Amino acid sequence: MHQRNGPAPGLVPELVCRDLEVSRRFYVDVIGFRVLYERPEDRFVYLEREGVELMLDQLGPASWLTAEASVPFGRGLNLQITVSDVDALHARVEAAGIALFRSMEEAWYRADDHHVGNRQFLVQDPDGYLLRFFQDLGRRDGLPRDYKRGPLPVA
Repeated sequence: MHQRNGPAPGLVPELVCRDLEVSRRFYVDVIGFRVLYERPEDRFVYLEREGVELMLDQLGPASWLTAEASVPFGRGLNLQITVSDVDALHARVEAAGIALFRSMEEAWYRADDHHVGNRQFLVQDPDGYLLRFFQDLGRRDGLPRDYKRGPLPVA
């Protein structure tokens, strides 16, 4: 297995999955995460990619569920994941034949008196968790005079 490069992040989501091996192949072979460690006897794997860490845990009697598990998992949640080369990852996902939830786009979002930009696409993992992979485009100061709310249109 691998070692962490630096301190543990302040938040590490643990995603329950229906089939650990299917999810592991998606995250490792397609998305490019690496295994930091695993506990096969518990159907558990701990993953890392560019400082982002995730835990995968196969659904079972010991799973911490607050309601009945039904697909898609993670309703109402999307995980925004920073990557250094969003275009290369987008190409890997497309080459694997995985349907995109949202195609590659440039989006600008208001943050007080300025906008922050993302180059991003969204895909669902095998259990339906929504993953938003993005590359930071920086900031734009000021807002258009007629700006109301929502993403800033790309010029």
